[in-house]
Amino acid sequence: MKYALLDRGDQLSHELAEQFRSLAYAKGLEMDETSPDIVVSIGGDGTLLQAFHRFKSQVNRVSFIGVHTGHLGFYADWQKGEIPELVEMMANSKPTLIEYPLLQVVITTAEGSTEYLALNEFSLKSVDGTFVAAIHINDVPFETFRGDGIVISTPSGSTGYNKSLGGAVIHPSLEALQIAEMASINNRVYRTLGSPVILPKHHHCDILPDPEDELAIGIDHLVMQMNGVTSIMCKVADNKISFARHRPFPFWSRVREAFIGSS
Repeated sequence: MKYALLDRGDQLSHELAEQFRSLAYAKGLEMDETSPDIVVSIGGDGTLLQAFHRFKSQVNRVSFIGVHTGHLGFYADWQKGEIPELVEMMANSKPTLIEYPLLQVVITTAEGSTEYLALNEFSLKSVDGTFVAAIHINDVPFETFRGDGIVISTPSGSTGYNKSLGGAVIHPSLEALQIAEMASINNRVYRTLGSPVILPKHHHCDILPDPEDELAIGIDHLVMQMNGVTSIMCKVADNKISFARHRPFPFWSRVREAFIGSS
């Protein structure tokens, strides 16, 4: 089995990465940073997002394992003291592959279109002032949004930025995307739905901003500024991300641990 390894960059993560490499070598696991079978992330959920974006072009053939150096995260099954157990299982047992949906985002300007994949969410704001854009669903005008911005999340990303905006937590077995508003303006003149919208696979939404606006665009942890954007299309991607599970840790258990705590 070939693996790639990414760590957060702090001292603890470096030490755990060295421990993993040493144990993996002793078990006959081959390190391959170009074409791995499994990508191991040591740090936190942010580190796993970086790992996903590094290997997203191979997402159909690689799987991911997360080791959390703090508290257990949504994408991390393993804690910092469990490196020997993880290596042993990787060397001697076949994992269960769990697939999560991804978000496809196509941003169009006068120069052409660029496609992105997101594991957590896509966010859109105006750099200066109120963000204004027409929202279409399945090519039918739905509303004109005015406010701070829009967040479109995957089911696994629904526990992040989306939840802080009052969005629903969605189980990742559901192939869907969720549109959440950031501080929409609603009065007698301007009106939006004012609640999150969930779209199933094969539906899509189009965001049509003013091409003169400079936009702040977030794709997971990546942030960029763009102008001249004429449209942004979002839908559930055809590709999925695979997580290699050597032991069960159900999604709702992760939600409970993160937001409620053990009883």
